[in-house]
Amino acid sequence: MRFPLTLKFFLFAALVAVVPLALVGENLIRIARDELKSAVNEDLTGVAAQVSNEFDSLYQGQWLAPLAVIRSGVDNPQLDVSQKVSLLTEGMEQMADVVALQLSVQGAALPLMVTDQDFSQELAAAGLDPVRMLSTSPELVANIESTGQYGRPIISRIAETGDWIATLTLPMESKIAGRKLTLAAKINLTTLRDRVERHPFYQRGQITVVDHAGRTALVDQVRVISDRSIVASAMPLIVAGARADALESYVRDDGTLMLGAYAFPDWFPWAVITELSEKDAYAVVDEMMKSILVVGALGFAAASAAALIFSRGLTGPILKIGRVADQIARGEFAARVKNVRSRDEIGDLAKRVNVMAGELGERLELMKFVSHETVSAIQAQGSEGISRGGERRAVTMLFSDIRGYTAFSETVSPEQVIEVLNRLFEAQAAVVEKHGGDIDKFVGDELMAMFTGEDKELRATLCAVEIEQALSETVDDQIGSALEVGIGIASGDAVLGAMGARDRMDYTVLGSTVNLAARLCSKAGPGQVLIEGATQAFVKDAEGVVLTTLEPVQLKGIAAPVPIFSAKLA
Repeated sequence: MRFPLTLKFFLFAALVAVVPLALVGENLIRIARDELKSAVNEDLTGVAAQVSNEFDSLYQGQWLAPLAVIRSGVDNPQLDVSQKVSLLTEGMEQMADVVALQLSVQGAALPLMVTDQDFSQELAAAGLDPVRMLSTSPELVANIESTGQYGRPIISRIAETGDWIATLTLPMESKIAGRKLTLAAKINLTTLRDRVERHPFYQRGQITVVDHAGRTALVDQVRVISDRSIVASAMPLIVAGARADALESYVRDDGTLMLGAYAFPDWFPWAVITELSEKDAYAVVDEMMKSILVVGALGFAAASAAALIFSRGLTGPILKIGRVADQIARGEFAARVKNVRSRDEIGDLAKRVNVMAGELGERLELMKFVSHETVSAIQAQGSEGISRGGERRAVTMLFSDIRGYTAFSETVSPEQVIEVLNRLFEAQAAVVEKHGGDIDKFVGDELMAMFTGEDKELRATLCAVEIEQALSETVDDQIGSALEVGIGIASGDAVLGAMGARDRMDYTVLGSTVNLAARLCSKAGPGQVLIEGATQAFVKDAEGVVLTTLEPVQLKGIAAPVPIFSAKLA
């Protein structure tokens, strides 16, 4: 027996009308509060972890790693003292946060030191001796050596200026008169403070950095806030060197209900604490309660009378939505539900169907902006969705960079630049696809492609030399003969996978093989294809390619000169 939709709607409205509004409202508020608390807690823990990770990344990437490079240079026995001083000076100029570098000789009272002139002037203006404030004492160096704390920062604060300074020491292999050398650096931590104060969460909540004694760090006025429950919970973990991130709710001394979380940087003896009052966190719930009461009262009075009137307009829109759903199922993403103007769930459903159709069409277009490997990875994950992580793969990487592009772009309009760039990329992409490669990304005027599977080295090399030929055929009066490409190819293992944030990832390939191919590309001249030894071993006897042995080259980030070969069509 068919049960008419009009009658269903009327009975449903009558049933809802007899449900106690207070019970419904209380359940909705409880559910919303629980969901909102979960979201806030996730936000708190995420921000704390993000700030901690930024601290570690900044320390390792912008300070520790460059200082290790400087140490290696100073350790070079072929450099005399003046050259080593020059290396320290130039190295410090490249690192804006480093305010002093020194070489300490074991047993010597006077170190060899260079300082940042602007920072030294600030110290002098505050009545301080820059040399005394920025030098690392022999006692501190000896203490670090005895505890094995090389490479870990020793934090201090200059009270007169409010600056936070990290002292970092690295042992040297070379010696002077049989005495050990130590490289010491003073790093201004203002960048860390800026990261905290400029974080979006800082505008609505609190981000506090504390040490093992519950004292605030990276601030002008140091305060002891160990009376806060969350700070007291984090302090023992800092002392113990533990890294157990957590969140909790607590009450401050003034009675304010708070939600908080903490995380620990690996390189700093601190805890990063994020806090948000429950009042601010649940403000939307209070507004929701008011809205429910107002809308519920009006709806209760009008539900029964309006049920019969509104139900008459339901059947037609539902049928329209059904027909459009069938069209979408057949791939007709341009289909839309039209002439449904009702401002209710049916109207919302019609809008959502229209939005869904548009988004499906957009996703179809977005498929053009991702690599084949990305699509394959997403399809392999199925309904679970792709997760962050990577796997080791044997690959051959190809980097192609347009030479003369900058000069060309300055002589024509931006519209012409884009048109020409697309034509050149189109020609290259066709050759990459022909040889079974996968374009990972376009960066400016550079193309990055990956080859996997059998004969990947030969296919990548043939692709490179054919790109040179294809572009020579593409060049015309509009493009100009000055545009050519330099190509670098390298083979080996790389890590392929999804990397980035939870809500914004990039499926790409990373590793030394990728870096080597990029370096070779930067070395390649116009119309030149450079390959390294691993690729050359696979293609040296192949037909259709002529290899020429070139002088090994020194590449950035690689200690020994790299043997390279030039490839051309036979």
